[in-house]
Amino acid sequence: MTDQAIDPPSAAAPKVSDGYRRYAMTVLLIIYILNFVDRQVINILAEPIKNELGLMDWQLGMLTGLAFAVLYTLLGLPIARLAERRHRPAIIGVSLAIWSVFTALCGLTQNFVQLILARVGVGVGEAGCTPAAHSLIADYVPRDERASAIAFYSMGTPLGSLVGLAIGGMIADAYGWRMAFIVCGLPGLVFALIAGFSLIEPRLKAVGAAAAAQGATYREVVAELFRKRTFWHLAVGTSVVAFIGYGHAPFVASFFFRVHAAELASLAAPFGLKAGGFLGIVLGLGTGLGGAIGAFMGGQLADRLGKRDISHWMAVPSLGAVAAIPLYAATLWVPSAVMALGLLSLATLTASLWYGPIYATAQSISPIRTRATASAVLLFIVNLIGLGLGPLLVGVLSDFCAINLGMGRGEGVRWALLISASLGVIACAAFWTARGCIKQDMED
Repeated sequence: MTDQAIDPPSAAAPKVSDGYRRYAMTVLLIIYILNFVDRQVINILAEPIKNELGLMDWQLGMLTGLAFAVLYTLLGLPIARLAERRHRPAIIGVSLAIWSVFTALCGLTQNFVQLILARVGVGVGEAGCTPAAHSLIADYVPRDERASAIAFYSMGTPLGSLVGLAIGGMIADAYGWRMAFIVCGLPGLVFALIAGFSLIEPRLKAVGAAAAAQGATYREVVAELFRKRTFWHLAVGTSVVAFIGYGHAPFVASFFFRVHAAELASLAAPFGLKAGGFLGIVLGLGTGLGGAIGAFMGGQLADRLGKRDISHWMAVPSLGAVAAIPLYAATLWVPSAVMALGLLSLATLTASLWYGPIYATAQSISPIRTRATASAVLLFIVNLIGLGLGPLLVGVLSDFCAINLGMGRGEGVRWALLISASLGVIACAAFWTARGCIKQDMED
């Protein structure tokens, strides 16, 4: 199979206008921001939830990771298959409505089991978003701009975390953690309508509904991906960076509350805020903006360097993964909360360089007819390991260090975050190894 078979001019969807492309990319970015607001707002609410419901850290890990990830990963595959044949904007809109309703329902729960079930519902809804969105973006833009376009969309991850942390912390301080869930869930219902009725399905416009209904079987897609060594290097590397990112997310705020509580209170007082609201705003701004800048830079660097040598698409995330390790370590050991927050922003920036080049590579080594499914297969592997196990295992490690090793809650979470951050060397090696086969896999 040649590169033209992967992106053949005759099979590619017709280009939309530049103005419409900007509109569509903006809508998709906002939807992805809402995706991560609803997914990640629980992280700033973890301590009040833990205290009110009497939970252990491993239970927080279940709420933020495994409960969300199980059906999120499993349903991603069949929904992606549906996206190969049906109207992708409608799928995105329905998915957005479902996860928004379940996010709001999290605020009505009264115990651990009810909250687990509501989080499962959020995962069910969000399963339909990213594979369909990646596939749409690949149709909207040419290959040599794909890393930048998907990086732009992926800015929704840090920006959504920013909004979720900031708004969630302030609302929780003022009205309680339940109201934070309700407020964060409702806006998605409006954008569900916008997505379903205003986004163009270029595939149907290009080749008609009958041709769009054709698609490869699961077996054909998996066989195609299995032949491509690049894909499996991506899967390993991205699973590790996701394990670190998702594993850290529920416990970073807990780390600051447990280790820097007094300093946070003194920093928040001049602004008339409580520690939770202050930390939510600062964490949101620092990691959100750092992550957004990193995602944008990663896409821009990959596209610019990739025009000279496509293997540079893999060099960018490789270097970002290893550079983040000492920054994470410094974050955990500096004595000042202010310095720790600044270092965490830099660590998030470097750790976010991978979004554009990794997902663009996955789309670019896959034939047009299998792109949504290829994205779902990658996300299945990545989220099962990263999102499903990351928060849970970091929580278990935190409890083990705190209780079994007698370190206490503050030191326990510090060492759990440090040990997990060191796994970045595996991601670095996997991405770097992919440099040797990406050219062949794009041409094969």
